[in-house]
Amino acid sequence: MEIESFLALLTDEGRTLLAELADYSPGQELALATRLRRDHPAELVSAAIGQARLRQRAVPKFGAADAARMYFTPDGVEQATRTSVAEWRARRFAGLGVRRLADLCSGVGGDAIALARAGISVLAVDRDPLTCAVAEANAAALGLRELIEQRCASVDEVDLGGFDAVFVDPARRGGRGRIFDPEAYSPPLSWAVAAARQAPHAALKVAPGIPHEAVPEGAEAEWVSDGGDVKEAVLWFGAEPDQPHRATLLPYGHSLTGGRLADPAVGPVRRYLYEPDGAVIRAHLVAEVAQQLDATLIDPTIAYLTAAELRPTPFATPYEITDVLPFGLKRLKALLRERGVGTVVIKKRGSAIEPEELRRKLRPEGVNSCTVFLTRVDGAPSMLLGHPAEG
Repeated sequence: MEIESFLALLTDEGRTLLAELADYSPGQELALATRLRRDHPAELVSAAIGQARLRQRAVPKFGAADAARMYFTPDGVEQATRTSVAEWRARRFAGLGVRRLADLCSGVGGDAIALARAGISVLAVDRDPLTCAVAEANAAALGLRELIEQRCASVDEVDLGGFDAVFVDPARRGGRGRIFDPEAYSPPLSWAVAAARQAPHAALKVAPGIPHEAVPEGAEAEWVSDGGDVKEAVLWFGAEPDQPHRATLLPYGHSLTGGRLADPAVGPVRRYLYEPDGAVIRAHLVAEVAQQLDATLIDPTIAYLTAAELRPTPFATPYEITDVLPFGLKRLKALLRERGVGTVVIKKRGSAIEPEELRRKLRPEGVNSCTVFLTRVDGAPSMLLGHPAEG
């Protein structure tokens, strides 16, 4: 999208077109475009339809109400922080007493919007003119212009003096896809860390797979999941953390800290199997959950915990195990057939078997359900059968 085409959407005619496309349906696009081009320039119609598509794509991240008023670029939708995660971070900043923050590499404004809604004054900086124009339009559309100042500049040109906090969200994608080396981010992690140390508080967004050894000294590393899916990792600066790692589970905001315990012991599979949340695993906090549950690992390299008692925890999903068997397709098919199992949930950890391929081979039939875990038990390929535990 060219910036001229985007700016045309901000005119009265562009807004009118976007309003007509509020109920846009891809299946009707050809007929709709033909009709609209009778009264509007073809280029403007194309830009409006493209924006309608992007708004639909943005709904899972921003919600229907905000997405319907906001503006996006294709990369902006892909890379923006989802609202639930941005709001969590904004609450953390607000709780630290932050009132003025520099949002570096701000994109289309997802984080700036959440920060402003938390009462924080934001300087949002991005170097791409189109992205800046989109972000500025979003602040206006959501009534946040008084709290968000948009600046189109390179982040290394910004004087960070006078800010209570800095937030940096480096680009982690390149022409070949995701970037795994933190020093290949744009800007590099080392630059972002140096910027973070210039303010009383700071947060740096990094890939969830960042090696633990790459976490700078004095930073708290937080892994955030939303609805069970790990969304990001953030490095927090400003105070020496009591515990170096944190796992935060949204939407309820449960947080677990730690990172200093030794790995749990390995023991036999007992009545209950616990599947830790992905953020807990990424944060290397499985030992903390095991301690809470009086649980052990089923294998030294597998993040499944087992315990004799059912205890409530937000940090792991419990299952009641009925069978622990060496892996065998024939045996599994016979068991499922014998028990009338037609719905099979297949989970795997430490197994090369593809769940969908196994499901096709099983061809389950019946009214009952079962969860099958393909994993290792003390080094041996195994299958565990059970169902979600109620407690």
